[in-house]
Amino acid sequence: MIVLAGPSGAGKSRLAERIGLPVLRLDDFYKSAGDPTLPLITEGANAGIVDWDDPESWLLEDAMAALDELCRTGRAEVPVYEIAQNGRCGWQTLDLGGHDLFVAEGIFAQEVVSHCREAGLLAAAYCVRQHPMVTFWRRLTRDLREHRKPPLVLVRRGLALMRDQQRVVAHAVERGCLPVSSDQAFAAIRALLGQGSQA
Repeated sequence: MIVLAGPSGAGKSRLAERIGLPVLRLDDFYKSAGDPTLPLITEGANAGIVDWDDPESWLLEDAMAALDELCRTGRAEVPVYEIAQNGRCGWQTLDLGGHDLFVAEGIFAQEVVSHCREAGLLAAAYCVRQHPMVTFWRRLTRDLREHRKPPLVLVRRGLALMRDQQRVVAHAVERGCLPVSSDQAFAAIRALLGQGSQA
């Protein structure tokens, strides 16, 4: 698998579509609202609401099971998560259709890198990054367009994430991801695909 990590709004989903391989959306493995184990923001203007940027809001074991199944059989049943509703709204079958490689992308994607590397399942891992102001604006316009949360919550969350972006990237690098721009990642993956076709 090719892992695409990085801050929310950095362009991971757009890059995944551009690459053209099957995509496992790791953000679909969020816990649903009402789960008592969901972490809460403890300070600042958004104190008291769920911290969806904390890995504890996400089901790592479920994501890893889907990744293993995809690598082993070429298909897996995966959840469909509706962010605006804070919960799962169904299931779908992800079929690799004979592809040897697929993309796994999401804001917690770095958390699967070490397991996948140890299991021999990892082709490459990247942390997609850009200027924090660009990330902030793209994330805000996307979230407003998709009505993901109330506007004031989105603005406050976006400002907090902008201040935290350097730490997020550093964490992904620590987990084994190479920090790159979207174009750099695309070029590297195209080269990787070219190597595969020559093998």
